[in-house]
Amino acid sequence: MHQGDLDGAKGVYHINAVDEVTQFEIVVSVEKISEAYLIPALNMLIDAFPFRVINFHSDNGSEYVNYRVAQLLEKLRIEFTKSRPRQSNDNALAEGKNAAVVRKIFGYAHIQQHHAKRINQFNQQALNPYINYHRPCLFPTTIIDKKGKQQKKYRYENMMTSYQKLKSLPNAKKFLNKGITFYKLDAIASQMTDNQAAEYMQKQRQLLFKHIHDNAKMSA
Repeated sequence: MHQGDLDGAKGVYHINAVDEVTQFEIVVSVEKISEAYLIPALNMLIDAFPFRVINFHSDNGSEYVNYRVAQLLEKLRIEFTKSRPRQSNDNALAEGKNAAVVRKIFGYAHIQQHHAKRINQFNQQALNPYINYHRPCLFPTTIIDKKGKQQKKYRYENMMTSYQKLKSLPNAKKFLNKGITFYKLDAIASQMTDNQAAEYMQKQRQLLFKHIHDNAKMSA
């Protein structure tokens, strides 16, 4: 996701990856989507998931569909699939999260590329922990009607955080990455209450945008 243009200058790029089962979500921000920036970002993104990634699905952008990305995924034994042309629903979950999370946090205004490192610190320290351990998501239940058609129902009792969804899966422990345990993840989740995590994330967001705004005034 691109953070706008201004006078021909490109803004920061956000890469948002969402697990389709647990809705575990990792946001990484980079200056550019060239190979030099994207490959390290993808490594960071994959490592940030507490469980093994077995499939990587992206849109048709050349930043993802290229030899270097394929080489990285092959090294990690991750299968690669991509969206079909002109089929926006193929990436519906990620697009929905882009609107509900990333745009809600960063908005649409242009942010200069040199702020990417500072933004990414905010992502890893405040945003990603909040959205995965403290922000509830709705998970659908599939109902088959009398005509045999599938319908998705979003029930209140199925609302939980991504981390709670991960723990609820059968044999979830065996899918965790090496060195990761639910004991360690529980410690992360219990560091703050949901309200405290939301307040911390918003405070860090305010500090981030104050830094960006003050920097823009000094450059003017």
